[in-house]
Amino acid sequence: MNLFKNLDPILHSQLRLAIISILIREKESDFSVLKDKTQSTAGNLSVQINKLREAGYIEVIKDFKDNYPHTICKITTSGTKAFDQYVKSLQSYLSVNGKKT
Repeated sequence: MNLFKNLDPILHSQLRLAIISILIREKESDFSVLKDKTQSTAGNLSVQINKLREAGYIEVIKDFKDNYPHTICKITTSGTKAFDQYVKSLQSYLSVNGKKT
Protein backbone atom coordinates (compact mmCIF):
# COMPACT_ATOMS: atom_id res chain seq x y z
CA MET A 1 0.00 0.00 0.00
CA ASN A 2 1.37 3.40 -1.00
CA LEU A 3 1.14 5.83 1.92
CA PHE A 4 2.19 8.78 -0.20
CA LYS A 5 -0.44 10.39 -2.36
CA ASN A 6 0.43 12.13 -5.60
CA LEU A 7 0.69 15.91 -5.32
CA ASP A 8 -1.27 17.99 -7.81
CA PRO A 9 1.36 19.31 -10.27
CA ILE A 10 -0.69 22.47 -10.84
CA LEU A 11 -0.56 23.38 -7.15
CA HIS A 12 2.93 22.01 -6.58
CA SER A 13 4.49 25.26 -7.72
CA GLN A 14 5.43 27.89 -5.17
CA LEU A 15 3.75 30.81 -6.93
CA ARG A 16 0.59 28.94 -7.93
CA LEU A 17 0.28 27.57 -4.39
CA ALA A 18 0.70 31.11 -3.01
CA ILE A 19 -2.01 32.44 -5.35
CA ILE A 20 -4.45 29.67 -4.39
CA SER A 21 -3.64 30.11 -0.68
CA ILE A 22 -4.49 33.81 -0.90
CA LEU A 23 -7.70 33.07 -2.77
CA ILE A 24 -8.71 30.36 -0.26
CA ARG A 25 -8.55 33.04 2.43
CA GLU A 26 -9.92 36.00 0.48
CA LYS A 27 -12.21 34.23 -2.09
CA GLU A 28 -11.17 36.84 -4.68
CA SER A 29 -8.37 39.31 -5.24
CA ASP A 30 -7.27 41.72 -7.89
CA PHE A 31 -4.08 41.32 -9.87
CA SER A 32 -2.17 44.13 -8.15
CA VAL A 33 -2.87 42.71 -4.68
CA LEU A 34 -1.75 39.25 -5.78
CA LYS A 35 1.37 40.78 -7.31
CA ASP A 36 2.18 42.61 -4.06
CA LYS A 37 1.45 39.67 -1.76
CA THR A 38 3.42 37.16 -3.84
CA GLN A 39 6.21 39.61 -4.72
CA SER A 40 6.04 38.28 -8.26
CA THR A 41 6.68 40.02 -11.54
CA ALA A 42 3.59 40.90 -13.57
CA GLY A 43 4.66 38.58 -16.38
CA ASN A 44 5.26 35.54 -14.19
CA LEU A 45 2.06 36.16 -12.24
CA SER A 46 0.08 36.37 -15.49
CA VAL A 47 1.48 33.04 -16.69
CA GLN A 48 0.71 31.28 -13.40
CA ILE A 49 -2.80 32.78 -13.19
CA ASN A 50 -3.45 31.51 -16.70
CA LYS A 51 -2.35 27.98 -15.71
CA LEU A 52 -4.70 28.03 -12.72
CA ARG A 53 -7.52 29.33 -14.94
CA GLU A 54 -6.91 26.62 -17.55
CA ALA A 55 -7.06 23.99 -14.79
CA GLY A 56 -10.43 25.40 -13.70
CA TYR A 57 -9.12 26.36 -10.26
CA ILE A 58 -9.77 30.08 -10.62
CA GLU A 59 -12.02 32.37 -12.62
CA VAL A 60 -10.47 35.48 -14.16
CA ILE A 61 -12.62 38.56 -14.70
CA LYS A 62 -11.22 41.39 -16.76
CA ASP A 63 -12.82 44.82 -16.84
CA PHE A 64 -11.86 48.46 -16.51
CA LYS A 65 -11.57 50.58 -13.39
CA ASP A 66 -11.04 54.31 -13.89
CA ASN A 67 -10.14 53.66 -17.55
CA TYR A 68 -7.41 51.16 -16.57
CA PRO A 69 -7.50 47.41 -17.13
CA HIS A 70 -8.58 45.62 -13.97
CA THR A 71 -8.21 41.87 -13.41
CA ILE A 72 -9.93 40.00 -10.60
CA CYS A 73 -9.23 36.37 -9.74
CA LYS A 74 -11.80 34.26 -7.91
CA ILE A 75 -11.34 30.75 -6.60
CA THR A 76 -13.73 28.17 -8.02
CA THR A 77 -15.32 25.19 -6.29
CA SER A 78 -12.85 22.99 -8.20
CA GLY A 79 -9.99 25.14 -6.92
CA THR A 80 -11.15 24.79 -3.33
CA LYS A 81 -11.50 21.01 -3.71
CA ALA A 82 -8.06 20.75 -5.36
CA PHE A 83 -6.47 22.75 -2.54
CA ASP A 84 -8.16 20.60 0.11
CA GLN A 85 -6.95 17.44 -1.64
CA TYR A 86 -3.44 18.90 -1.95
CA VAL A 87 -3.35 19.55 1.79
CA LYS A 88 -4.57 16.01 2.51
CA SER A 89 -1.92 14.62 0.19
CA LEU A 90 0.77 16.62 1.98
CA GLN A 91 -0.48 15.30 5.29
CA SER A 92 0.13 11.75 4.02
CA TYR A 93 3.82 12.67 3.84
CA LEU A 94 3.76 13.76 7.48
CA SER A 95 2.30 10.55 8.82
CA VAL A 96 3.73 7.08 9.14
CA ASN A 97 1.36 4.11 9.00
CA GLY A 98 -1.56 6.51 9.33
CA LYS A 99 -0.19 8.15 12.51
CA LYS A 100 1.10 11.68 12.62
CA THR A 101 4.71 12.07 13.64
